[in-house]
This record gives sequence, C-alpha cells and structure tokens, in this order.
Amino acid sequence: SNLFSLIGIPGSSPHICHANVADSTAHSSNVTSSAKEARKLRQKMTQYYGSNPDALLKIMIALEFGVIDGETRSPFVAGGSSLALFIVGSLPSVIPFVCVTDSISGLIASGIATAIGLFLVGAVKTWATRGNMWLAALENLLITAAGGGVAYGIGVGFQHLMSE
Repeated sequence: SNLFSLIGIPGSSPHICHANVADSTAHSSNVTSSAKEARKLRQKMTQYYGSNPDALLKIMIALEFGVIDGETRSPFVAGGSSLALFIVGSLPSVIPFVCVTDSISGLIASGIATAIGLFLVGAVKTWATRGNMWLAALENLLITAAGGGVAYGIGVGFQHLMSE
C-alpha cells in the first residue's frame, strides 16, 4: 500500500482494493485488518519521530524538497540549468523587439508574448503541484504583473527623483 497514505500525509489517497461482490466479506475483513495495521504503523512512526528530532528533520527534508543527505548535485549542472532557463524565459519579452521596427508595436507584442509565456509556465507548474491548472496560470500571471508594476513604479520614482 501507499506509504504516504499510511502515515497520513495530506493529499495522498488511500489504497483502494477492487473486489467482486461475491467476496465482499473477505474484502471487508482485509480492509479492517489493513486499517488496523496502518494505525499501528502510524503510531510506531509517530513515537519514533517524536523521540528522534534528527530523523524527523531528515524525513521532512526528503519529503518536502526531495533531497537526501547522501545525495550530491553538481553546482555546474545547477548553474547551467539556471542560465539556460533564464535565457529561455527572457526570449518572449526580447524577440518581439527584433521582429518589429516600431517600439510601441514591440512593447505590445512583447507584453502579449510574455503574458502567454507566464500563463503557460503557471499551467505547467501544476504538473508538479497537482493543483488547478487555470488558477495556477492566473496566479503566476498576476504575481508577475504585480512585480512588474512595482518595478515600473520604482523606475518612475527614480526618474522623478533624478529630474529634480
């Protein structure tokens, strides 16, 4: 059965058994036995992790971040991946200025391309988070728009400060 559902991690679905109507009594007995075993295991794990804070910290890190102490990751691969993703992420806002001669048209095309890109990134994010695709996409777009508004405000304020 699923370890996450056994230890009661939120969002995990319990193990579902498919049985025929003819053996429903055996199925009921197995489910009851399974529930008792799950309860006992959950109690043992709670007692163990309650008395062992280092083990609790390690399992929390492993479950939350997918990182295990013995695991080593290359800083060069992480840096290269970050660089590549940064470049790919900046393309929707830069390419429109290469394709048009008018800066207003470039700004409009860049804004539309960036909004579409942010919306898609928010939607793809649900692959990992298992959330609502439309809500995550809109959330990503709105948070970035708010950040852009703050950056614009700081720029206007700085320009006003320098012009005096």
